[in-house]
Amino acid sequence: MTRRYCSLPQQSAPAFAPGLAAERLGALVGGRRMWVNGTALHYYFFDAGTDASVIPVPGTGETRRVPWAGAEEQRNVVRECFREWQDLGIGVMFAEVLDRREAELRIGFQLGDGSWSAVGRDALSAGANDRTMNLGWDLTEPGGRWTALHEIGHALGMQHEHQSPFAGVHWDDEALYADLAGPPNHWSRDRTDFNILRRLDPAESNGSVWDPQSVMQYPFGPGLILEPEHYHNGLYPPGSLSPADKEFVLRWYPPADPPAVLVPFRSAPLSLGPGGQADFTVEPPETRVYSVGTFGESDSVVVVFEERDGEPRYLAGHDDGGTPHNTRIRVRLVKGRRYFVRVRLHSTWGSGETAVMCW
Repeated sequence: MTRRYCSLPQQSAPAFAPGLAAERLGALVGGRRMWVNGTALHYYFFDAGTDASVIPVPGTGETRRVPWAGAEEQRNVVRECFREWQDLGIGVMFAEVLDRREAELRIGFQLGDGSWSAVGRDALSAGANDRTMNLGWDLTEPGGRWTALHEIGHALGMQHEHQSPFAGVHWDDEALYADLAGPPNHWSRDRTDFNILRRLDPAESNGSVWDPQSVMQYPFGPGLILEPEHYHNGLYPPGSLSPADKEFVLRWYPPADPPAVLVPFRSAPLSLGPGGQADFTVEPPETRVYSVGTFGESDSVVVVFEERDGEPRYLAGHDDGGTPHNTRIRVRLVKGRRYFVRVRLHSTWGSGETAVMCW
């Protein structure tokens, strides 16, 4: 079977302030891309009429348009895969929208551009008219469904499983470079390094044990893995969600509890451990710009959503992780509407006492 591989966009590692304690740094690395639980991720499929890449035609000095739109049968595979993740009972919801301005995830099907996705909250830094995910080959072919499940895993914040520091894989580097340089991937050595040979920080891996059955694990043919020896003839995961995949997303995105009420000008103490989350509703007594923020010695991410048609819509968010400051968000709230404030804690230090307030 032809092995086409997901190629994540190369990004530099985040720069945190020097001198952070190892436990604090690990919490920041592990949680910086994860969504707050209770987020509704809206996805949009690019339109056939207007959305395309303009690429040069080699040797001609001319360019051609390569559309981003996918046929309905391609979109249906993606819809089915979103439902499969959703049906696990996770606290993150998926909803298709027809207006790209309402979408956190914007999906293209440009052939020849490979398959890739922004990882978790990295999608928020993409331009409003840019793709956050591309599915670059026919999803109705064998292995196509695995591709869509895999890229949605990235959108949820998951990393490549074969890059886990717990895998203990010893590669035949030159054989791997040669295999990936050929069709259908045509990867440079740098791209192979970034997507396969580079080891993840233990804090950002999907778990503390390697899961070769994960949907985030690439298949590999014979002769590319030297050790463990029983994979010398190839590693072929089933292309479906493994028990460990399900455990990972349910740990980060468990079924949500009913939110508490956050009354303006009244602080709410937060009794959270690392990775914990508190959820609140706010019903503003007047229409104006409010501040929403945390207090205490903590690293946290705060996100404000507005309820529209029964769904939380992202308004604003801020992550103060790795800084000596607390989160502060200024956002206009309208009387008569309902808002959600979600606080996820990365870590605490000092007294460990933290609180959130809207004022």
